[in-house]
Amino acid sequence: MMLATIRNRLILIAALVVVSIAYLIPRTVTVRERGPDGVMHDAKIKRVPLKLGLDLQGGMHIGLDLDQSQKVSANPSGDLDIALGVLRKRIDQFGVTEPVIQRVGDRIVVELAGLKEPERAKAIVTSNAFLEFRLSDKSGAFENALPSMDRALAQLGVKSLTPDGAAPAKGVEALLGGKDTTKSAAADTSKKAAAKSDTGKAAPAAKAATDTSAKVGSVLQSLITSSTAIGSRVPGEYVVQESAYPRVDSLLHLPEIKRLWPRGVDLKWAQSPTAVGAEQVRMLYALDDKPIVTGESLEDATAQIDQLTNRPIVNFALDRAGGRRFGAQTGSHVGDFMAIVLDNFVQGPPPVINSRIDRRGQIELGGRSIADAQDLALTLKAGSLPVPLKIVEEKQVLASLGADSIHEGITAGIVGTICVILIMVGYYRMSGALAVAALALYLLFTLAGLSAIEATLTLPGIAGIALSVGIAVDANVLIFERIREELIAGRSTRIAVEEGFRHAMAAIVDSNVATVLTALFLFQFGTGPVKGFAVTLILGIAASMITAVFATKTFFLIWLDRKSDATTLSI
Repeated sequence: MMLATIRNRLILIAALVVVSIAYLIPRTVTVRERGPDGVMHDAKIKRVPLKLGLDLQGGMHIGLDLDQSQKVSANPSGDLDIALGVLRKRIDQFGVTEPVIQRVGDRIVVELAGLKEPERAKAIVTSNAFLEFRLSDKSGAFENALPSMDRALAQLGVKSLTPDGAAPAKGVEALLGGKDTTKSAAADTSKKAAAKSDTGKAAPAAKAATDTSAKVGSVLQSLITSSTAIGSRVPGEYVVQESAYPRVDSLLHLPEIKRLWPRGVDLKWAQSPTAVGAEQVRMLYALDDKPIVTGESLEDATAQIDQLTNRPIVNFALDRAGGRRFGAQTGSHVGDFMAIVLDNFVQGPPPVINSRIDRRGQIELGGRSIADAQDLALTLKAGSLPVPLKIVEEKQVLASLGADSIHEGITAGIVGTICVILIMVGYYRMSGALAVAALALYLLFTLAGLSAIEATLTLPGIAGIALSVGIAVDANVLIFERIREELIAGRSTRIAVEEGFRHAMAAIVDSNVATVLTALFLFQFGTGPVKGFAVTLILGIAASMITAVFATKTFFLIWLDRKSDATTLSI
């Protein structure tokens, strides 16, 4: 038999040691990290290729589901698979090393070890990133449709929210301190009615005037104002007070009102509020309902600082077909305004089209940071999600906890190892020293196995290693006790060693097979940490079978070969 000789046994052990060391040698890896200027750079570092879990180095755990409240999916399973691919692209470019992105049932689980910017990570994984370029509507169709919308609201019984039932002041007029004619008129009407109250006949008239004002009030016209009032020259741009934004949005999306939207016009809100004086307003845009081009034609997007304005921008490049459409449309609309719409929100004031734009252009991000521009660029490049995702589970592990866990784990490991060495050497003497040598090989093989299959080492995984260490020591104890029995029975040292290993093998295999079967069930039906425990336990048992049985016996054979005349064994 090939492994019957000591030489062949040593060659096999040496080969396993060399392969294991090769898997654990620190290697150069490329990671993305933020530089002093806030820009992400690729950096090369050397480290041991062994992944550490969230509980060992800190980080973030996010559970994501399809958000069916925003967009109903006809094929949830297929959409989850597509979303998984999109998230992998985004996270890879985000700069987190060794992220875990996997589908668990009907949910996507993202684990970002070592993450220091959780809010950015959440924004990236949930951003839909659907890009469109649309022309601003310059026909004024939306403003012309407002009276008919207000009549529809009146028929629905929607009233203004002012205490006296009169229509509120127009947003921009109020902000700029203009005359509130509507309110004044209502007040005048009330005063006149009050003046007549002395006669005892005017009270019902005043009440009727108030009721009429409340029922017939122009709700939307009082809340939506053309941006020309604040000096803007963008057509199709309207101003709404930030406090009224939720109400106006809900009213515009009532089915009875949405049917009155002008044909060919779509309404989109600005991404964020704008300051006008001391007040905050939200811009509403009337845009062509057909986009010039969408993000599906996008080939590349990069973030940088504009040299002229010193503001962050995103440069983009379209594919050939998209570039031809973009060039034709922008060439025929020179002088018009084009809104950049991302995830149904307009990104800042629409810029004017100064000339034909072909395949390349840029997105200005106003007062947002370079980090925002980088996030936008990477989400655009990674593509849009088929259905929006919502976060249903979120856990953050602080790096300090991971450091504490590592420190405590190392301390426990050192103490345990010293105890095992003292017990084995003190009780079994020379044979115990051989078992300790085999135990060192066991740790090397187990860690190399984790690195080879790219498994992630977690705290439960360390528990699995510790358990398999006990199993490996237990195997040696079984072998040594059988050898002792053979020596007591009067066998020679060589025969006692052979018989001891042979008789102990059945019990060792039986216990290890039972443990492996249990670990396989844990791996199949467990999640996260349970799977990590199962993987390290299986690898540890495989390593213990090699070291406790094969390596330890090889060491015994080497000792017996050198002490061929030995009549006793230090055990």
